[in-house]
Amino acid sequence: MARIFVCQNDSLGEGEAIKLERLSLAIAVVNSGGSFYAISDRCSHGNASMSEGYIEDDGTVECPLHSARFCLKTGKALCQPATEPLSTFPVVVVDDAIYVDLPEAPQ
Repeated sequence: MARIFVCQNDSLGEGEAIKLERLSLAIAVVNSGGSFYAISDRCSHGNASMSEGYIEDDGTVECPLHSARFCLKTGKALCQPATEPLSTFPVVVVDDAIYVDLPEAPQ
């Protein structure tokens, strides 16, 4: 695992998302209800950035293009047109800083 710094936790307000690009991955880091989640930034249905999506109070994010919704905790696709889940990544908060644990790049 590679632990990647995202931002200070007070820099990511409630209902906001930030895009992180590392190791050929694009990841949306989201603050929902004071909890932080990391999911693939690309919608599994189309070429849309989930960091630009709509963060809902029920712990989901809605794709900005086609209204597909995904669970922030599990990445599960919750409605059409998406049927495939998004990848999720562990988020760790240390000393008021948000980090995402990413898999190591293949050797």
